[in-house]
Amino acid sequence: MPLAAGLAIGLLLTPTGGALADPKPTLSQAKAKLEKLNDKADKVVDRFNTATEKYKEAKKRYTKLNDSYKRKLATVATLRDQVVTIAVDTYKLGGDFTALPTMITSDEPADMLYGMALSGQLSQGRADKLAAFDRENRGLKTERDNAQDALATADKERDSVNDDRKEILELIAEQKKLLNKLGAYRAGDPNSTGIKYDGPASGNAAAVLSYAYAQVGKPYVFGGTGPGGYDCSGLTQASWRAGGVTLPRTTWQQWAWGAGRKVSLDDLQPGDLIFSEGLGHVSIYAGNGKIVHAPQTGDVVKVVALSSYGRRLVGAVRP
Repeated sequence: MPLAAGLAIGLLLTPTGGALADPKPTLSQAKAKLEKLNDKADKVVDRFNTATEKYKEAKKRYTKLNDSYKRKLATVATLRDQVVTIAVDTYKLGGDFTALPTMITSDEPADMLYGMALSGQLSQGRADKLAAFDRENRGLKTERDNAQDALATADKERDSVNDDRKEILELIAEQKKLLNKLGAYRAGDPNSTGIKYDGPASGNAAAVLSYAYAQVGKPYVFGGTGPGGYDCSGLTQASWRAGGVTLPRTTWQQWAWGAGRKVSLDDLQPGDLIFSEGLGHVSIYAGNGKIVHAPQTGDVVKVVALSSYGRRLVGAVRP
C-alpha cells in the first residue's frame, strides 16, 4: 500500500479524541457524498412520482373500462334471457323442439333465430331484441380485452413504482446515516403551523406563499403532497392550488406545463417556480432574495436565501 494512501486511511480511522483527530476531511467527504446523494435522490423521487401518476391514470382507465364491461355483461345477460324466451315461444308455435336445447345452451343462441327473423317468422319487436343482443354480445369481447389491456398497463406501472420506491428507501438510509454523522438530521413536525408570510407578494401569489410558509417545519417526505409532509413538487403543487392554479404533480411535468410561462432568473417575482439543473428540484421564490422549498430527506420545509441554494438553476416559471 502506498504511504500516502495508508496515512489517509489512518486519519479516517483515528478516534476523535486522539492527537490526529481532525474531523474536517471526514466531514468534507460526508458533505460531498450527501450532496451527490441528494442530487440522485431528487431525480429518483421525481421518477417515482411520474410512475405513480402513470399508475393512477392506468388504474383509473382500467376501473372505467372494467365497469363498462360489467355493465355490458349485465345487459347481454338480460338480452340473452329475452332471446331464450323468444326461442322457446317460437318453437312452441311449431319449431323443431329437438334443436331447442342446443340453441339455448349455445354461446350464440341468436344464430338459429336469425334465419327466422330474416324470413319474417318473428315480429319486428322480437327481431329488434335479437339485433340488440347480437350487437351487445359482439361488443362484449372488445370491452373485456380493453379492460384487460388497461389492467396489464396498470400492473406494469405499479411494478415501476415499486422498483423506484425500493431505490429511494436505499438512498434514504444512506442520507440518514450521513446526516446523523454530520449532526444535521431534522425529523420535522407534521403538525407544524409554520410561520407567517410578510413578503412583497400580492394577488394569488400572496395566497401561494402564505400557504407555503404555513408548512415550514414539516418534514420532507418523498412522494409527499401534504398535509403532514411534502417533497419539492408536492409543496409547489399544493401551494399553487391554494392560489387557484392546478399544477401537474412532478417537477418535470411542472416545467413542461410552464413551457410558455418561462421567466428570466434576473426578473423573478414572488410565487415564481425556480427549477434546478436536471429538473430534479423546484422551489418557490418568496421575494427579497428568498425561496421556500422542501429540500431533501432529513430536512424540513424552510425558507432560505436564494444565494445559499446549493443546486445550479436552469430557469423559472410564472404560473
